Amino acid sequence: MSINDNDSDVEYSETEECGYDDYYNPCDDADSESMNQKKCDPEHFEFECLTVDQVDRLLNELVETLSSRLRLTPSLSKLLLHAHNWALDSVIKMYLEDSSQLLVQSKLKPDKIPVVKTLSKTLVCPICIIMLPKDVFCGIGCSHLFCKGCWNAYLETQVMHGVSTATECMGCSVMATEDFVLPLLATPQLKERYVRHAFSDYVRSHPELRFCPGPNCNIIIRAKENKGKRIVCSSCKTTFCFRCGSEYHAPTDCETIRHWLTKCADDSETANYISAHTKVCPKCQICIEKNGGCNHMQCYGCKHDFCWMCLGDWKTHGSEYYRCSRYEENPNVANESSHARAKEALKKYLHYFERWENHAKSLRLEEQTLQRIRERIQCKVMTGTDGTWIDWQCLLDAAALLARCRYTLQYTYPYAYYMDAGPRKELFEYQQAQLEAEIENLSWKVERAETTDRGDLGIQMDVCEKRRTTLLQDFLES
Repeated sequence: MSINDNDSDVEYSETEECGYDDYYNPCDDADSESMNQKKCDPEHFEFECLTVDQVDRLLNELVETLSSRLRLTPSLSKLLLHAHNWALDSVIKMYLEDSSQLLVQSKLKPDKIPVVKTLSKTLVCPICIIMLPKDVFCGIGCSHLFCKGCWNAYLETQVMHGVSTATECMGCSVMATEDFVLPLLATPQLKERYVRHAFSDYVRSHPELRFCPGPNCNIIIRAKENKGKRIVCSSCKTTFCFRCGSEYHAPTDCETIRHWLTKCADDSETANYISAHTKVCPKCQICIEKNGGCNHMQCYGCKHDFCWMCLGDWKTHGSEYYRCSRYEENPNVANESSHARAKEALKKYLHYFERWENHAKSLRLEEQTLQRIRERIQCKVMTGTDGTWIDWQCLLDAAALLARCRYTLQYTYPYAYYMDAGPRKELFEYQQAQLEAEIENLSWKVERAETTDRGDLGIQMDVCEKRRTTLLQDFLES
């Protein structure tokens, strides 16, 4: 790679570099063009990463407000807000209009409370069928009374099964508040478990909150809008979709990616044969193994350049890339037999699945390429003969950008698979093909970093990111 600029005396440590895993979390400069980038970035999304204590305070503030405004107990206020997705103003309005109806609809009050009159000092528990003193019986507020021993056994079972806010009376559907449950739990461990499960239920019912899905991560994300946008956890760096909590999948929407992943799981055995790592050179028929992310292949035997996906000649591939990524549907398939239609459907699915799977594999292979690049840079920097870490930063940035672009490209295939034919799909496939072509050019340059000119690499990076951004601006769900 031609890097002769030594225009900086700043020392650069390896720990500061943008790595492969940062393709959706690039290194940020403190005040670098942030406002302009936010306006232009179709993936920009306002969110904050909160701790458990911060969220607990947030929820308690809402509970205290409702409790003081309506003169309700905090435990009842919690369940009321939980039942109505923490919409404080809406709950207050409905309560003031008809408090009794709201409590009945929220399962916090029975529809009718029969009057039970008895002068006896003992009662028979309907669960254990034992006559006990009246003072060992209790109920949630409905007409159903059970002995504390049965309540304790029932509540312990509920807590051990992860049920907390959904705990109902043993005789009806009225919900039990934490003021009722906690005193009846026998051990501190059970009480702690109940509180933990209840907190999880509160977070999941709040439309602005979502747990980070990262392993052993306790961060909770808060966003004002419930959109399928990119979230990067500040603690574990996990990247995911805020709306559905799964891996980030732009430009494909949450419902579509769910259908796609289900279909891939169902049809995995059918698609197994396309998972092989080897193909035959279309010119000399030598078996070739793909060991890098780039789809521009060069046969080690005859030096023929071809496309890994369609096996077409790479020299003419630039003008035909649109056909490589696009699926050409049979216009007469509707008139064919059911067997022919099923065959065509499978052919269409395999076309998109193969490209989806190929880019997933390329991402993994490019991670290995990045590691090799780092090792080469480390060697050059340590010998002191070819620049410093800062001089090589552009190459690391290029590798991170390549991964970011390929990640987006991978998720364009489920989007295209479910699109209806028409001008919009044609535009999408055209932009998809242009992005794919530029990604392969960038991948080729990154894998051959020793001979790639720094300026040429920078131009290619800019083109790739503009292609990616344009596609997302036109097709990403707002």
